[in-house]
Amino acid sequence: MKKLVPIIVLILIGCTPKENPRTEPSPTHEWYGHEVVASAYNSVYWQTDSISPAVAAWGDTLKPGMKSIAVSRDLIKMGLTHNTMVKIDAFKDTFLVKDKMHGRWQNRIDIYMGQDVKKAREWGRKKLIICYAVPLDTILNVTE
Repeated sequence: MKKLVPIIVLILIGCTPKENPRTEPSPTHEWYGHEVVASAYNSVYWQTDSISPAVAAWGDTLKPGMKSIAVSRDLIKMGLTHNTMVKIDAFKDTFLVKDKMHGRWQNRIDIYMGQDVKKAREWGRKKLIICYAVPLDTILNVTE
């Protein structure tokens, strides 16, 4: 555990956007770090539904190559709502929340991997840190 503490601290520091006040506008989001269990999923009928496997819970149509994730419903309550920006420590890209997971899952994300079932299986299940952006105006509304 002692070895994990410095790693987690470094990752959480990475969630803080670096700003240059002379060149960048004021921040519009607050970034938070959180440890989750991550797995992968595909838009195939036997993983989603047989009628429209490429249509996500909020109505978005998923296409191979999209950087999107599904989140467990407890994470939605934490601010990971539709189109929230998410950085995943195993990837350099920023992902968007486009889908919801079944209610039985807690503290989980599913990374969308198109129709590449082999790639999703190779990814497996991992515990990792994500950073997600919550718009400042929603934070202010909650705290007022």
